[in-house]
Amino acid sequence: MRTRQPIAPLTSPESSSSLDVDDAYQIQQEMVRLILDADGGRPIGYKLGLTSKPMQEMLGVDQPDYAPVLSSMVFPDGHTVDLDRYIQPRVEAEIALVLGEDLTGPGVTPMQAWRAVDGAVAAIEMVDSRIQDWKIGLVDTISDLASSAATILASRVVPLDGWDPRLTGMVVSRNGRVADSGAGAAALGDPVGAVAWLANTLAPYGVTLEAGWFVMTGALHRAFPVEAGDVVRADFDRLGSVTVHFTRGQS
Repeated sequence: MRTRQPIAPLTSPESSSSLDVDDAYQIQQEMVRLILDADGGRPIGYKLGLTSKPMQEMLGVDQPDYAPVLSSMVFPDGHTVDLDRYIQPRVEAEIALVLGEDLTGPGVTPMQAWRAVDGAVAAIEMVDSRIQDWKIGLVDTISDLASSAATILASRVVPLDGWDPRLTGMVVSRNGRVADSGAGAAALGDPVGAVAWLANTLAPYGVTLEAGWFVMTGALHRAFPVEAGDVVRADFDRLGSVTVHFTRGQS
């Protein structure tokens, strides 16, 4: 991202690569180390990617992925993103779940995840890719921090008392026009179940989801590109709204 020059896919035929998913997560860990060394900050959550069928079909993969969310990549509601810092960004609306307790796999059930979650937050994720033209496979996106670039979070944390995140509807608009819609069930069938899946998937690596962290549970629709001057707003049932603005030349 320093030069904003994309590279060829790691798994292209020309590369003769034999990288697998385990290799990709090792590359991801090195990427995290390099970013923290350069920019400071710390992990403050995780993102799940490719949790919905539309996103899997869009990118030609058949399973979810994940990556840490770093504090340098998180911004408040209403933030203005300078697109000159990125390569080929797209946005997606998501439900973020905030943890009130540590969650350690294996064997975490959706009910245990439910008890560990303090509440839900309206969120927009901006994804980006260092791979030319988004021609990515699973190894490429995992290596590239699951294509994570920026996270915009609303300020209000809504407890899960008396409502089901699976049934939460969402409408996302671009410049006042509806761009797409979705519901919480797009995130692996259940956003809370997605948190349990993540805790169990991280268990072999000795990673605990920590109290105070949040989990971006995955896109509820197909990601779409943005340009300077765009305003993207996501409106959620129960959670309210979150907005992000895009410009150029303010770095």
